Amino acid sequence: MPTIAVVGASTDRRKFGNKCVRAYLAAGWTVYPVHPTEKRIEGLTVTPTVAALPVERLDRVSMYLAPARGLTVLPDVATKLSDEVWFNPGTESVAVFDTARDLGLNPVAGCSIVALGVSPDQFPDA
Repeated sequence: MPTIAVVGASTDRRKFGNKCVRAYLAAGWTVYPVHPTEKRIEGLTVTPTVAALPVERLDRVSMYLAPARGLTVLPDVATKLSDEVWFNPGTESVAVFDTARDLGLNPVAGCSIVALGVSPDQFPDA
């Protein structure tokens, strides 16, 4: 089963950081929500940092953090040997992409939910 870390996962079902968790669960992926203070999201145990994830390798990382915050977590993301790091709309910047590449990551600009072939609208807010 492929794995994904959703960095900036949310308990708020209106936010894309929550819709992403639900979309990847529905697609059969093993999902690791990452948030510094939440304990559970969509029934899953939340990990406070990428470095604390219980795996050495991820197939994908999906970022839902503002660029300045994303820059601070990229070194941890690099330790998980991820195939792709998706920078969803609003999370990308030249500095983020340059830093990701410098760390040996494969940055992808786009909606990681759409990458599954589904629309975020398929995951209602309620």
